[in-house]
Amino acid sequence: MTRHYNFCAGPAALPVAVLERARNELVDYQGRGLSVMEMSHRSDEFVAIAEQAEADFRKLLGVPDNYRVLFLQGGASMQFAMLPMNLLGQGGSANFIQTGIWGKKALSEAKRLGYACHVAGSSEPNGHTAVPGQDSLEISSDAAYLHYTSNETIGGLEFDYTPHKERSDGVSVPLVCDMSSNILSKPIDVADFGIIYAGAQKNIGPAGLTLVVVRDDLLGHGKPNIPSLFDYQLLAEAGSMVNTPPTYAWYLAGLVFQWLRDDIGGLTAMDAINQRKAEILYRAIDASDFYSNPIAMANRSRMNVPFVLADSALDKAFLQEAEQAGLLNLKGHRSVGGMRASLYNAVPEEAVEALVAFMADFEQRRG
Repeated sequence: MTRHYNFCAGPAALPVAVLERARNELVDYQGRGLSVMEMSHRSDEFVAIAEQAEADFRKLLGVPDNYRVLFLQGGASMQFAMLPMNLLGQGGSANFIQTGIWGKKALSEAKRLGYACHVAGSSEPNGHTAVPGQDSLEISSDAAYLHYTSNETIGGLEFDYTPHKERSDGVSVPLVCDMSSNILSKPIDVADFGIIYAGAQKNIGPAGLTLVVVRDDLLGHGKPNIPSLFDYQLLAEAGSMVNTPPTYAWYLAGLVFQWLRDDIGGLTAMDAINQRKAEILYRAIDASDFYSNPIAMANRSRMNVPFVLADSALDKAFLQEAEQAGLLNLKGHRSVGGMRASLYNAVPEEAVEALVAFMADFEQRRG
């Protein structure tokens, strides 16, 4: 068996150690005589798996006791609807900092459902190459929360600060963050946020699972007719088990948390590794006239690195030769084109070094 280097934006690379452990436990989990996939979510065995995963996640991210952690289905995109349903039941508007496609989708979904929305800031005037500054944000007087995407997976634009803003009446606005593509990549202060949510398929585990971290005081703010599976309060009260949760994805996420804790040494160590990986690739891009990245230096994503070739006619050859070299999924998103290398936690440093070596060789031969 040959493992290639996977730069996919999602579903993304998983740690080999996690895959190997899951393989070893697939048929018979710890001598129980069945697979985790076959367990009842109400069984003692699975409840222990779920509780350990949550405990490890809380410790890794430093989640305070006054926050609930939900393990949900539906992907991060379902949160685009669940957020206004849960937070705007008493009126007010959803405020958005719009810095790319995913932020736009969150805004569009809230509008589609008929909720009041306000754009507090946007990077659209600069072509989504730099995030709007803190001082430029304009919060509406009826803001119930402020939503932003900390890292835009497609455009490769990452916030270099945590937004904070008050309404004109001095009321602090809860901050809601889509961290799908950079959660667990570095330490954060969870207390800065009202709600954090993230699709699992980048830094947490396989597709099919979404984590939501919600502060206690934000529960119960929705209208009474919210569907049960969309109600944060009911989900929190039921331990994320209003219905059958994505049990195997939950189990695999728990293995990733253990890998981060035991093999990597926590988020401070992971942060240093991710910084090195990004520096290796950006240094190679900046040193070349053949490759370029359009994002402002301060907002360059460490997780998703888009780049273009000086001659787009060579894109197809680049991708074909990269795949032959064992460098997979480097094609940029269809909306922006070019290339994109996603450097999530499970992508090793040697993968980035192999990519940079290939890029140099390709430039020498084709440039």
